Amino acid sequence: MLEEKIERHRSFWAGKGPSLLLIPAFTGSQYDTDNYPERFENPQLMWEAEMRRARSILDWPTDGIPTVRPNLGVIFIPGVVGQNYEVKQDQMPWPGDPLSREEIRRFLSQDIENSRMMGLARGFYEIHRASGEKEVLAYQPDTQGIFSLAHLFYGDKIFTDLAEDPDWIRELLDITATIHSKVVRLLKSYIGEPDGEMAHGHSSPNGVYFPNAGVRISEDTATMISPRMVREFVLPYTERAVAPWSGCFVHYCGHHEFIFEQFCKMPQVRGIDLGNPEMYDTTWLLQKCGESQTVLFSPVPAKENEAWPEYLRRLAAVRKETGARMILRPAVYPETREECARMLDLWHELTS
Repeated sequence: MLEEKIERHRSFWAGKGPSLLLIPAFTGSQYDTDNYPERFENPQLMWEAEMRRARSILDWPTDGIPTVRPNLGVIFIPGVVGQNYEVKQDQMPWPGDPLSREEIRRFLSQDIENSRMMGLARGFYEIHRASGEKEVLAYQPDTQGIFSLAHLFYGDKIFTDLAEDPDWIRELLDITATIHSKVVRLLKSYIGEPDGEMAHGHSSPNGVYFPNAGVRISEDTATMISPRMVREFVLPYTERAVAPWSGCFVHYCGHHEFIFEQFCKMPQVRGIDLGNPEMYDTTWLLQKCGESQTVLFSPVPAKENEAWPEYLRRLAAVRKETGARMILRPAVYPETREECARMLDLWHELTS
């Protein structure tokens, strides 16, 4: 079953066959945070919780591949370099106090491989490999993107320093890009995946195989700055971060059409996920994706009271009109296995 789905995904990325549909096997929150502080500190408990979600996909009618990761939140890389953080009950962790310039400069001399945080990730992957559950693929924790990571490290002062001390911001981004690359290199060695390939679930057990991309980028903070600053302080460092890994998957929350257009124009970007797709016109998104052959790997909002058959037909029609390709995370879907199988068959028929 896994090999069949990987081949289906290879065909999709080669421009063949239908678009992919990731149908959830359950309803619920994006993140499982029950007893989260205990799981955060215990790779065995973390793995067991993630596997409960992933096993639901094993025999479910979906194009998704079952995936798991150490769900350590946005503070994973900050924690690797020693920044403090806060883990509370029933919610994802929050970053601690911003760091000084000298503290950030010391990142480059740190032994990140033997950090406590890296040990939590390594322990998770070791448990997964030893389990023998080869139908479930492990993927990278939340490594963020370069500008968003720099914001986590340095705090909101990054926004004023963009104008007042741009040379320091370039140094900050250089340091951040170096750390990001070192961390991703270690993670890929633990997972055992090639440089230019990866599985990615984006917090979901319904994952996708990328034969042409080896890293994920998340740039929420970048939506808070101007197009000129995006050009100078985001795009070049994204290209640098992606260069060793052939290509990337990109996510961001918020509304920033310029960023979407620029990521579509970046040849290394294979797919884009939007945290707030309701802020955009769906036809416009698919037009931009069709023009650049970038895949929209994202939820797409449904219209009020729109049933899943009408939802699929509407999106398939726009997809055909624009020439875009999609990995759809549906906003509406049925509850029963039988109906989900019908949904999957209809989507394949409409997008073949």
